[in-house]
Amino acid sequence: MKGVVFTEFLDFVAATHGPDMADDVIDDAAVPSGGAYTAVGTYPHTEMQALVAALARRTGTPAPDLLGLFGRHLCGRFAVTHPDFFAAQTSLFDFLDSVDGHIHVEVHKLYPDAELPVFRLNRRGADAIDLDYASCRPLEALAEGMIRAAAEHYRQPIAIATARMEAPAGPFVRFSIRHAA
Repeated sequence: MKGVVFTEFLDFVAATHGPDMADDVIDDAAVPSGGAYTAVGTYPHTEMQALVAALARRTGTPAPDLLGLFGRHLCGRFAVTHPDFFAAQTSLFDFLDSVDGHIHVEVHKLYPDAELPVFRLNRRGADAIDLDYASCRPLEALAEGMIRAAAEHYRQPIAIATARMEAPAGPFVRFSIRHAA
């Protein structure tokens, strides 16, 4: 997992719970890196799981809820640091459709060793899509938070239903997303 996700997570913790909490979470998680992350480094996703679990214990907030909040934060940061990805699309569904075919291609140019999740989009009419999320890392709550933040970015209210699915290629999570009134 790329270090930028770790550095943004620690910034999120410091911004929402204070810099001491970020230090405490690193100490509690006892991660092999010692919490010394660089944006361009690569770290095991298990370190992120340990950091989130430590924050969940300290705050009493379930880990999936924290990942969702962090996903919103991360999407907001990406909108600031990579505005061209957002400006290239005019709607949430078009943006989500561009993730694998454009955004992840550009990410691989910057970070050739990045192991990115796969997003497959199936349109179910003008107001609904299924977005399949396949990853070896159980971070679907992070992905959902990012989707919700992207919807806010495009000012398009949505409703999301989530289902775990099985396929011959392996399990995945399906986000059924529709425009909400």
